[in-house]
Parts: sequence; C-alpha cells; structure tokens
Amino acid sequence: MADSFMTLAELVVINDKNLADREISDLLQEAPVLAALAADTVPGTVHKYTKETGAPVVGFRDVNDGRDNSKSADTLVTVNMKILDASFACDQALAKAYRKGPDAYIAREAARHVKAAFFGAEKQFINGTISDSDGFTGMADALDDSDDAMVIDAGGTTADTASSVWALRTGGDLNDVAAMLGADGVLDIGETVTQRLTGTNGTYPGWYTPIFGWMCLQIGGAYSMGRICNLTADSGKGLSDDLIAQMLAEFPSGKGPTFLAMSRRSRRQLQQSRTATNATGAPAPFPVEAFGVPIITTDAILNTEALLTAAE
Repeated sequence: MADSFMTLAELVVINDKNLADREISDLLQEAPVLAALAADTVPGTVHKYTKETGAPVVGFRDVNDGRDNSKSADTLVTVNMKILDASFACDQALAKAYRKGPDAYIAREAARHVKAAFFGAEKQFINGTISDSDGFTGMADALDDSDDAMVIDAGGTTADTASSVWALRTGGDLNDVAAMLGADGVLDIGETVTQRLTGTNGTYPGWYTPIFGWMCLQIGGAYSMGRICNLTADSGKGLSDDLIAQMLAEFPSGKGPTFLAMSRRSRRQLQQSRTATNATGAPAPFPVEAFGVPIITTDAILNTEALLTAAE
C-alpha cells in the first residue's frame, strides 16, 4: 500500500476554530475480544510452550503383582511473533499549522494509530493470515475446515456471505487462548524525530514517530476454542441457540468457553430466533449470553467470509 499523508484540505477541516473539542469517529475500531483475552509477556520474539498430548496408562493391580511403567507425553509448540507497527510520519509545516500546536497534532495522530493497531491485532487474532498475510497465525488458520474437530457447520451456501461465531476459553492460568506480547510486553512509542521525507518533487522536513510491538496468539490446547462456521443470511442458516448448544457440547465437562464472540449480524440472528420461539409474542431482547456464556460482539468478525468446506 502506498504512503498516505494528511493533506492541506484535511488540515483546514480540523483547524476550524469553531470545532467542538470532541473526538467523534465513523470508524468501527473497537477491540472488545482483545480486551477480554488473558495476556502474558515473553522476553523475546518467539513464544514456546508445551501441551500434554498423551496420558500415562494407569489402573489397578493385584497384591504381590505390579504393572508396566507408563509416562505422559508432551508436544512443544513454537509460535513466531510478528511486529505490530503503527509508526507514522507527517510534514513539519502541516503539524506546526495545527491550531493546538505540533505536539497536540502528533499526540492526536499517535492515539489514533494505536487504536487502529489494536483493532488490527483483534482482526489478526480472529481472521489470521486472511486479514494480513504478514501477520501471525490466528484462529481462522487453526480451524479452517468445516469437518474439523471443534467446528460446527451451520450449513449456509451463499458464497462470500458467511460469518463465524467463536467460543473461546481464556483465563488467568494462561493455559488456553491468550494474547502474547513479546519484548517483555512493550508497545514502544518512541521519540518523535526530525526526518527528511520524500515527496513527488523532492524532499521536505518531517517528523517521524515510531510505534511498534511484538505480538502473537496462543491458541492453547485442542479444546481451548471452537467455531460455528458458514453462518449466512440463507433461510434457516443463521445463528440459533441450537447451534450454540451443539458447540458448547464439544467442550470438556467443567472446561467450557469463557465467552462467545460474534458479529452484530449473528447476534441479530440469535435475537430473531428467540423472538420466533417467545411464548409471549414480544420481541426478545438483544442477547447478552447463551446458556450462561457471555456474548461479545465485534466488528472484527466479518460477514463476508468464504464458505468453509470439508478437508480433502
């Protein structure tokens, strides 16, 4: 993608002395799933952990008789972190012309870049390399077939109109889904420095502010997350309590998901399915939970996913 800088026309808009001192946005850039995930830091840029993949064989024995010795088995998981970069540059003349001064201009842009970065991280957590091929592996990369274990197929058939609901288990023990931050968890907002920038017809003085950090997703074990896929607007192929019940039944007893993450369309489909079965005939409220599991809605979950198919 080509560089994009603020233009003089855009500066005129934000420099209007009659502007109210508010930050109002039309963008969908909240990151509620990221906020709900457990998080941990690692000192470097590679995250390694082990997960138990084989149980020891145990049983009873007779008096004066023994049993063969057994052992458990572990698998090493290595996840390479990626750089989340929100750095930006600006023309010094433009920043100095801002009505609140250059420091306020840079602070304003830095806050917006960091917010956009967190939303980008949430999209990467959920959609993985489909969102950004240069980013880390996400949940959609791990459960990418309709017949995967921990996947429930809603059966939608209209191409590129699908959505997913994610059932995620996360917590303070950090054994399941977690956000991992490298370089000891530092999101480095560096010192703004003068730099010569290159325009179409030559160079000009600019200010450059580096903002970056290392990040990846820990998925955890085989039962740390589940996916309801191929949810579409096709008749009978939207989200329902029955599909959620099927998903919850895939989790081990006592280790169910911490929350369900879904798009606003899926939440509306769930609400409409409850309205249709409401004995009073009154519209059901927008759901905030299903079977005691809280619901989080996020704009990082798309309604334009490709349909998932069975593994070949």
